Amino acid sequence: MSGKQKALLIGLGVVLVVALVVAFGMNTGKKTGEPGKPNGIVNFLAKFGGKSSAVDPATVSADCSPVSGQPHTFTFTGGCTLTVADPGALRILIVHSTKPFHATAPAPGKADFTVDADASPSPTGSTAKIAVDKRTEVELDCKAGLNVACVITVAAE
Repeated sequence: MSGKQKALLIGLGVVLVVALVVAFGMNTGKKTGEPGKPNGIVNFLAKFGGKSSAVDPATVSADCSPVSGQPHTFTFTGGCTLTVADPGALRILIVHSTKPFHATAPAPGKADFTVDADASPSPTGSTAKIAVDKRTEVELDCKAGLNVACVITVAAE
């Protein structure tokens, strides 16, 4: 190996080490991410991306009672089954509630297992996001207490 090649190799190594130190240093002091605070670079890139990846709420039906005057909103005590029509591609079903609930759904693709999610209440309510890529039935269980009704809304975002 010639002297120029060695110098170039050492220079690239130094640049790589500096880049890693800067990258790790930018995360100093952060213990957890902030899911409610979007990432600036992600938002910038999203402007160039396509449409929302959320399931259209109009394609979701339920075996529980619809709430009068509130579209895509259902009420139930105990359990409820949401049926999502085939979205044609991988989409995210977004379900909001003011009460805690549990969601169970089959995993997308050809996976042979189910996905469970507990939506715990926060100041802004409970939210579950479930990936679907075909006609899917999502089981919801209200965890608010005995004989307490959950009201859920299927959202577009």
